[in-house]
Parts: sequence; C-alpha cells; structure tokens
Amino acid sequence: MDRSQCLYILVGGSHLMAIAKKAIVWGLFAAGGTLTAFVVPALIGLFLLIATGNIPDGLQFDQIHAFAASWLGKACLFIVLFLSLWHAAHRLRGVAHDFGIRQDTLVANTVYAVAAIGSLLAAFYLFSIR
Repeated sequence: MDRSQCLYILVGGSHLMAIAKKAIVWGLFAAGGTLTAFVVPALIGLFLLIATGNIPDGLQFDQIHAFAASWLGKACLFIVLFLSLWHAAHRLRGVAHDFGIRQDTLVANTVYAVAAIGSLLAAFYLFSIR
C-alpha cells in the first residue's frame, strides 16, 4: 500500500500508525450489504402481499405515510437507502473490473458520485414528506 492511500495517527505519543482509507468504503459496503440482505427480502414479501390484496392492518397508506413523515421514519428510511446505494456502488465497481474495465479511478469516481447524488436526493425527498 503506498503512502497516498493511508491516513496516519499518533499512537502512544510518538508512534505513527497507518490507517487505510479503504476501510471507510469497505465499512459502508459491509453495512449496506448486511442491511440490504435483511430488509429487501422482507420488503419483497410485503409488496407481494399488498399486490395480491392481502394488506396487513399495519400497512395501510395512512399508517405508512405517518411513519415516513416522522423523524424516526425518515431516519430509518434514509439509513436503508444510503447504505444500499453505497453497497451497490462498491459492488458495481467490482463488476466493472470483472468485465475488463481497468480505469478504476474513473469507475470509482462515477459510481460513488452516483451513490452520493442518490443519497442527497433521498434526503431531499424524505425531508419533503409532510
């Protein structure tokens, strides 16, 4: 690992310890993958129930809207969307490499920019729910 990919912190007053910047990206990737693995199958099941007309009592529009309009609901929805977007971005970066696209800097900047824009849009639209 070259020095440009590391952050350095002082440990014990005089020792420098290198911290890779990749840990931030990998952390978002892992958290997004874990959360998505739990939440998306549940959402698919709920959407299938609703599509077949078997709407559970707690999933009426008024109740879902009230949840999405509360600060807790907005925070929960934002976390799910944010982590899922960053997980997908990192996954797409790996897929591009597997398909032979070797311009990693361009691919990384593109997919992470899309994830950042998606996160900002999610925050904007969630904030606009009244």
